[in-house]
Amino acid sequence: MSTLTRLVTAGLAAALSLTAATATATVSAAPVESPPATGQHVTLSQAGNYPTEQQRDGVFSLSWTSAGTEDLTGPTHFTIDLPPGVTTGGAMFYSMPPDYTFTQTVSADGRHLEAVVLRHRAPGRSDFMKVTVHAAGTGPITGAITALVANPNDPDPTGHVSTHLFGGDQQPPAIPPVPQVDGVDTTTGPGTGGTPVTVTGTGLYGAMVLIGGVAAPGTCTDTACTVTTPGGSDTADITVVAPGGTVPAPADFEYTGAPPPRPVPSIVHLTPNGPGQDGEQVIIVGDDLAAGTVAFDGDPAAHFSCGPQLCTATAPAADAPGPVDVTVTTAGGTSAPLPFTYTPPPSHP
Repeated sequence: MSTLTRLVTAGLAAALSLTAATATATVSAAPVESPPATGQHVTLSQAGNYPTEQQRDGVFSLSWTSAGTEDLTGPTHFTIDLPPGVTTGGAMFYSMPPDYTFTQTVSADGRHLEAVVLRHRAPGRSDFMKVTVHAAGTGPITGAITALVANPNDPDPTGHVSTHLFGGDQQPPAIPPVPQVDGVDTTTGPGTGGTPVTVTGTGLYGAMVLIGGVAAPGTCTDTACTVTTPGGSDTADITVVAPGGTVPAPADFEYTGAPPPRPVPSIVHLTPNGPGQDGEQVIIVGDDLAAGTVAFDGDPAAHFSCGPQLCTATAPAADAPGPVDVTVTTAGGTSAPLPFTYTPPPSHP
């Protein structure tokens, strides 16, 4: 099983300025309401052993929860900023089994970290990362550790900001600003990807840019996102997913030429492969499964999540007892099937 990249960290507060290496953005306070009764929603929280005047090394957890009534789907983006004098080399993401893809980048000065996790999470499920930090020098530590989260399918900005404030009272939760996109400087490039694109607007800090639904590597200030196109084909939507909301860009990206080849997924083992019933959790092992969807005889799994070499899935209701074909589908195609056998439901006197 290949080693997966791991990451992330923490928060923001009312009227707190976010300072990155390239820009400053302000998140203003607003009343916090309960999450929506329906739909997808993700919330952040943090806790742990932060650096102190006496102990300059610390480690804390950033947790996020699928807090809506539907599975949290699509890529979820995290932005972490540390105050002057506090740095990190990255973080470890703790979750088993590895039914996810997780990537991270840390700025050269160690004060800004971004991560994208691609994983489906059923309502009520949580994940967390352990973040190791170091405070340079001596004396009191000031400023804040701030974390933002954004997901394209979450329309509710409450709970998208988490803060730990050094040397002061913790502030009420903040609401990030609603983003606005004004323009895109480059709208065509090769299907192999690698084209620099700048998206301009406001309220973009902590955002990610999706091109054809795929997260484009790069970073965002409050007024601009500078990214590099992933591979693709034909016409691809450009969407900015910020902590304060998701907005389409005023132009699409036109890919020219062939996209990079994408491998067809393959599956080699199911646990269990039967006998089983609807509601059974099935672990699917194979290759090239990342961002896949799982189906049982063409019916989508009730809940599923796929990393590069492993998917978890909940067997949907069956029409009748007997074997069905389990497949995983990605942008590269659909795997050859493996059988899963449903058993009759238990009889009741």
